[in-house]
Amino acid sequence: MSEVRRSAPALEVRGLDVYYGHSHALQGVDLTLDSGVFSVVGRNGMGKTTLCKTIMGLLRASGGSVRVRGEEITRLSPARIARLGVGYVPQGRRLWRSLSVAEHLSLAAGMRRGAWTIDRIYETFPRLAERKDHGGGQLSGGEQQMLAISRALLTNPHLLIMDEPTEGLAPVIVAQVEEMLVRLGEDGDMSVLVIEQNIGVATAISKNVAIMVNGRVNRIIDSARLAADRELQQRLLGVGVHVGQEADVEAVDTGAEAGGRPAAPRATGAAPIRVYISNPTLPTRWSQPAPIARIEGAARTLSTGVTRIEDAARQKRQSGAGLQNASGPPVVLVVGTLDTKGEELRFIRDLIARHGLRTRLVDVSTSGKLSTCDVSAQEIALNHGRGGSSVFGSDRGASVTAMADAFANWLRRQGNVAGIISAGGSGGASLVAPAMRALPVGVPKLIISSVASGDVGPYVGPADITMMYSVTDVQGLNSISRAVLANGANAIAGMVKARLENQARTERSAPADLPAIGITMFGVTTPAVQKIAADLRGDFECLVFHATGVGGRSMEKLVDSGMLAGVIDLTTTEVCDLLMGGVFPATDDRFGAIIRSRVPFIGSVGALDMVNFGAPDTIPERYRQRKFHVHNPQVTLMRTTPEENERIGRWIGDKLNRMDGPVRFFLPEGGVSALDAPGQPFWDPEADAALFGALDRSVRQTSNRQLIRVKRHINEPEFASAIVNALRPLVGRPGTRRKVAR
Repeated sequence: MSEVRRSAPALEVRGLDVYYGHSHALQGVDLTLDSGVFSVVGRNGMGKTTLCKTIMGLLRASGGSVRVRGEEITRLSPARIARLGVGYVPQGRRLWRSLSVAEHLSLAAGMRRGAWTIDRIYETFPRLAERKDHGGGQLSGGEQQMLAISRALLTNPHLLIMDEPTEGLAPVIVAQVEEMLVRLGEDGDMSVLVIEQNIGVATAISKNVAIMVNGRVNRIIDSARLAADRELQQRLLGVGVHVGQEADVEAVDTGAEAGGRPAAPRATGAAPIRVYISNPTLPTRWSQPAPIARIEGAARTLSTGVTRIEDAARQKRQSGAGLQNASGPPVVLVVGTLDTKGEELRFIRDLIARHGLRTRLVDVSTSGKLSTCDVSAQEIALNHGRGGSSVFGSDRGASVTAMADAFANWLRRQGNVAGIISAGGSGGASLVAPAMRALPVGVPKLIISSVASGDVGPYVGPADITMMYSVTDVQGLNSISRAVLANGANAIAGMVKARLENQARTERSAPADLPAIGITMFGVTTPAVQKIAADLRGDFECLVFHATGVGGRSMEKLVDSGMLAGVIDLTTTEVCDLLMGGVFPATDDRFGAIIRSRVPFIGSVGALDMVNFGAPDTIPERYRQRKFHVHNPQVTLMRTTPEENERIGRWIGDKLNRMDGPVRFFLPEGGVSALDAPGQPFWDPEADAALFGALDRSVRQTSNRQLIRVKRHINEPEFASAIVNALRPLVGRPGTRRKVAR
């Protein structure tokens, strides 16, 4: 009997019928989840939440059956189903306002034993650890969702059902949940059924996706195909293109699958093409069908001539190929707000196409207007953590921020971007720059903008983005704008072609490059870095980054790009400037790339004895009575106090606790910089002891995360040797590139 249960699917739903009064909500639903992660998508009111509640016993089925690992649960109570190993994350979170985070987790932890413990929850969601004494009603929406997910995980279920798990989460938390779901599927200990409206999330976490339409599973489709099929996605959200009369969705799609390839585009005849919104108002379960007159009134007519020209141009640019998938041949993205910059962006696209490169025209406008392009703004908006409704609003600033997040999320899922170019004003640059910064170093990135003659630091950041001044505003084509836009188009085409040719040559060459190691350095830690680099030179390519604020960000940019096999973060002094208001500050995301990538990390406390300021007369008034050292006329250093070092230690310790990859953090008891040594101006054993003690108390040490004290000064050769000896076992065999978990 046990052998039968082990071989049975994790979840098997057969012929499931559910009624709300006379309304037939679920109509013969058939669904099988063998193992891993499986997603169900569909519009509001299609029966997704009803399916979840019925599986959990919260709704009574009128017919059909639900089996978990071969055992019939259709008539069991919710409590009995939960004890059998079915976990549930309900839509709307369903938390107790008066119970604290810790009390929520303690209640759930007592149900079933397993790998998920409260400590593991706090490591996975550090924000919950910070808020563990707060009540459920005091948490933000994102924090409540984290707690709802954690509560279900603590029951250590065999089958986990999650209804809209990313609803209301910030993009960075959405990415964290995505990664967690993928890991759950890979571990094999838990099967997960995910109900999602965010198609980007659904296709990222599972191999196959079920589409629910009007209470039925319309079809089960490969997630890669669904991610690439924009027309199907638009139909799922109630938007479609019709010629003459409404086409049958199921018939069209079935024919495409039967042929083993996407269906051919419809031929355009003499009749005008009509774009219909089948639900002009947001539907609910109790909505009546929209009157035909209202649908016709909301429809939009496209000129067949314009469409034929666009289709012909696209076929010419792509040599007869269809629309680009999320992976495939290299493609250059031309991105911008097509509602205001359409003429200029199409001019750029056509020039790039003349170089024989494939292109995709991507719209990131926030007006909600439809534009003829390869990737619409509506599709991009679906990648926002809270869905497309968060992008198209009356507050332009909020809409631009939301669209920038959505575009960054969309771009991360594209595997064939050979280059990207945009043109526009400050708003356009703000829309595309965050996503460009997320692309790997080396991928050509170009922004043509009227803001490029000023301070471009906020746009470029640590990335290799090229910005070109537009001279005139990007508003229509004229003799000046044509010349500037043409230079930009030809520049990106040249960069892309050169990079592709170089990659082809590299692939043909036999010897492999040495794996790269990132090392942070300041003038006061130079001897240590020189010794480390010399010892590693034969086996690794050592990339040294000056810890002046942007240096640490640049190194972590390479980590995010997957270009570093390991990190020796010897000099973390940028944290001092972040917390104390110095001129070389890190950002709050310092160490974030290490947390996300789990790359092997060797760290230390280099130059945490100092805060950097400019000339002496620029030092803030509150610090005027402190201990200073004038490094040069433009740089004045301030010694950190024991209280400040304790704060720094707690801040770094919190970041180390979030790292899942191998971590070795070294504490040089003989001093943390050239100025922190006996006889030197910043020698202060009490301040160093406060720093080391705070790290000891803050860091949760495991076999994979260790604090290592060394009774040496940071610049002594023995300390550098300890760093090198710790690195080698973590990055694998010398001369080979370690596969970094992404």
